[in-house]
Amino acid sequence: MNSTQKIALVTGGSRGLGRNTALALSRKGIDVIITYHTKKEEAEKVVKEIEYNGQKAAALQLDAGNVSSFDTFVSQLSTLLKEKWDREQFNILVNNAGFGVHAPIMETTEEQFDNLMNVQVKGVFFLSQKLFPLISDNGRVINISTGLTRFVIDGFGAYSAMKGAIEVLTKYMAKEWGKRGIRVNVVAPGAIATDFGGGAVRDNEHMREFIASQIALGRVGEADDIGGVVASLCTDEFGWVNGTRLEVSGGQQL
Repeated sequence: MNSTQKIALVTGGSRGLGRNTALALSRKGIDVIITYHTKKEEAEKVVKEIEYNGQKAAALQLDAGNVSSFDTFVSQLSTLLKEKWDREQFNILVNNAGFGVHAPIMETTEEQFDNLMNVQVKGVFFLSQKLFPLISDNGRVINISTGLTRFVIDGFGAYSAMKGAIEVLTKYMAKEWGKRGIRVNVVAPGAIATDFGGGAVRDNEHMREFIASQIALGRVGEADDIGGVVASLCTDEFGWVNGTRLEVSGGQQL
């Protein structure tokens, strides 16, 4: 057993920003456990990529919006840690799992709102709560928010309100969990060309060009622009950064 080897848990790690973050962590010598909802084959490919980078990896199924399933998930995680790492705790939690809804406030349904709330707020709150005993002292927690809590684009009212809640929650987690040396920060990506939100930024050329015109660096972001930032926040070099919101948007709507 290597008691100094760091282990990260990345929710929603089978694709997009989660996948990119998991790979970036592995390139920093960190072992990674990812979760997936339905895309098991994609998750297994990410595991193989992490192993190719020389690190241990595993994937567990998780419905990030179903709080009643979390006890079973935590039990499965504990078993995995013991069997694969001979450990009872891990070091880094990245609350990345999520989805977007693009709808004006007047057209947002209660079902859309509730689904967002379950995954983006309630799920993050209670999964973090249940995982807290498994996070090592001096560990790291990174919550994923959005640049849309600072700047506004029509149609993201419900989604951005949820992420605003996560940014406030991050400060409280940092305050309360700092007693164990756990640093909690939030990363807020700008517009990213992934399949998030149905791939609107990636696939809608008009939207992509418009958003790019509002970004100081002149283009929309890519997953590669985000994962490395999240991974870096988990290193000792950022050990004095706590309770902080870091926007990674290329200078969007300055």
